Amino acid sequence: MSLKFDLIATDGNARRGRVHTAHGDFETPAFMAVGTAATVKALTMDMVRDTGTQVILGNTYHLMMRPGGDLVEQMGGLHKFGGWHGPILTDSGGFQVMSLSNLVKMREEGVEFTSHIDGGIKHFLRPEDSVHIQHQLDSNITMVLDECLHLPTTRERAEKNVDMVARWARRSKDAFIDRDGYGIFGIVQGADYPDLRAKSARQLTEIGFDGYAIGGLAVGEPQETMFDMIATVTPHLPADKPRYLMGVGTPLDILGAVERGVDMFDCVMPTRAGRTAQAFTRHGTMNMKNAKFRDDTAPLDDKCGCPACKLSRAYIHHLVKCNEILGAMLLTQHNLWFYQDLMRDIRRSIENGTFAEFKAEFIKNYTGK
Repeated sequence: MSLKFDLIATDGNARRGRVHTAHGDFETPAFMAVGTAATVKALTMDMVRDTGTQVILGNTYHLMMRPGGDLVEQMGGLHKFGGWHGPILTDSGGFQVMSLSNLVKMREEGVEFTSHIDGGIKHFLRPEDSVHIQHQLDSNITMVLDECLHLPTTRERAEKNVDMVARWARRSKDAFIDRDGYGIFGIVQGADYPDLRAKSARQLTEIGFDGYAIGGLAVGEPQETMFDMIATVTPHLPADKPRYLMGVGTPLDILGAVERGVDMFDCVMPTRAGRTAQAFTRHGTMNMKNAKFRDDTAPLDDKCGCPACKLSRAYIHHLVKCNEILGAMLLTQHNLWFYQDLMRDIRRSIENGTFAEFKAEFIKNYTGK
């Protein structure tokens, strides 16, 4: 396997590292901007890059449906097709197995699903197919195809899931074409059963991957349950491989997960919030539709250097109330900028051995408590 990870510093269980890929390095802990369909919604790739984002995420299921792996490969892969020349991770489609469950039939061989676009065409996706499509996309980090369960679920269902995830992970790794600067991650499942989480982690480490994701969390369970599952899993994962918590999350979720040894994150939250008039700041979130911002001359966040923060809250409020596209663009870029500032501060605090102090101060400012 050819994806390299350097562990640079630790502070308790918090880790500071660097991942080397064929399309450049990225620093960890890292937040990946979600670019589901080869675009981070409302932003150009230059705008994404300006936020400090180093790695983006694409989705195999959606790109398979439109425009198709063959076309993206013909166009030179996602980097050329979408204009992002840094590292790219692609989700395997496993989350869509859950989110589109009314259109999906699970089998040992793979997943049969009906197109969510027209509701008529049926497709079949095997672990090997998902890996092949991600190869066509030229993804630097390929994710194995798995099944993400709704929580809560029965123990019997979770046990079957863990064993099938391991079988699919083996098939995915066997199908992966190893090459320099590219890697494949396994995905730990096990619902909210600690012993099944530990079992899944052991099964995947026995197979051996370039990195390990923790899946099936942030799907409605309490935050403390999520943290307990992370704390259960990370001791069973190799210290010299990156760890990725899928689909997380809020700034407070990220801080708690870093504290428990996680290196990589992604979530639609900052970009989706930007399109719905929500701004993340060091003093919490703000709804820019609120009339109290109509004549507010302050910036969104006086410690942020993004383009939106060179303008007044009053102007952002005006754009939002007028449904101007620029409002969504500025707020989306601001929110990603905020997340990347947070990740830089986290990395610096781990290097300095002050992560606990930084976390406590951030939470105090963010929550007002």
